[in-house]
Amino acid sequence: MNAVEVVRGGVVESRHAVHVAVVGTDGSLLASAGDDRLLTYFRSAAKPLQALPLVEDGVFDELGLSMEELALCCASHEAEPDHVDGARSILRKAGADESLLRCGAHAPYSAAAARALIESGAAPAPIHNNCSGKHAGMIALAVGKGWDPLDYHRPNHPVQRRMVAEVVRWSGVPEGDIATGVDGCGIPCFAVPLRSMAESFAAFTAAADAGGPAERIVEAMTAHPFMVAGTGRTCTDVMRIAGDRVFVKVGAEGVYAGGLRGRGVGFAIKVADGGRRAVELALVRVLWELGVLTDAELDALKRHANPDVLNTRDEVVGELRSAFSLAIHARVGA
Repeated sequence: MNAVEVVRGGVVESRHAVHVAVVGTDGSLLASAGDDRLLTYFRSAAKPLQALPLVEDGVFDELGLSMEELALCCASHEAEPDHVDGARSILRKAGADESLLRCGAHAPYSAAAARALIESGAAPAPIHNNCSGKHAGMIALAVGKGWDPLDYHRPNHPVQRRMVAEVVRWSGVPEGDIATGVDGCGIPCFAVPLRSMAESFAAFTAAADAGGPAERIVEAMTAHPFMVAGTGRTCTDVMRIAGDRVFVKVGAEGVYAGGLRGRGVGFAIKVADGGRRAVELALVRVLWELGVLTDAELDALKRHANPDVLNTRDEVVGELRSAFSLAIHARVGA
């Protein structure tokens, strides 16, 4: 089985099945593990594609957004102060009120930020939602395009019709073949075969390498990885260590996707049971097998690549480890 294993006392206690597709710009399957045709929701992995219209349609420049704010539009963040301030700044530059946010409220993912919020006597608000940057960006897009920003999250709103168009554009999957649902933050989400998800990131990476709007999205993410997630997060640490060689984005329910700069390669990963702990390990393993990460960088990412299992006494009682290798079908670009 292609899996991430949880080992305790030398016994494999749990297994998370892993599926991977690595694709070139011509659509060829370069490497894989498990079922590369598995129907998979992008979830938040779609955010770089969803942020592109801000740049492509000139809204980013018209509103004077910063590269840090553009990275936040791609984020599933921890609601640390810079994230919350950034989302508020996007809304302020768009002339939009925070009350327009339709992402719902939850406590900050960051334990420190959650504790600070409690100590302040304030309650969690939509601005603390991990998707508030994306939602602020969607409101900014509506304002910039002259669309009514109210209920921008509804499937038939022009903002969401544009989001569908971006998934079709980059994945090559006709709209009628894309399965849809409602994401955790209330907007539509899209499911395609895992290989098609990888194809979308291969195409997006190639567009970024050629310059233009996609390049600005990728540069924002890799230059400001903290804004994409936050302290201690896997995607932040991977992009911080790998620099501009790769951009990566997590999605809920065990999804990761990204692209290898200068290689025209995209990849998508799905852990069947939705385990985040497993997909983070799988991401680092895939990047190492593809030659993106050196052994030294792999070691620097050990807390993500081979994390310890701790008990309530903070004693190491086990580990998570990779129990899969990619099947290589064709040469992955240098």
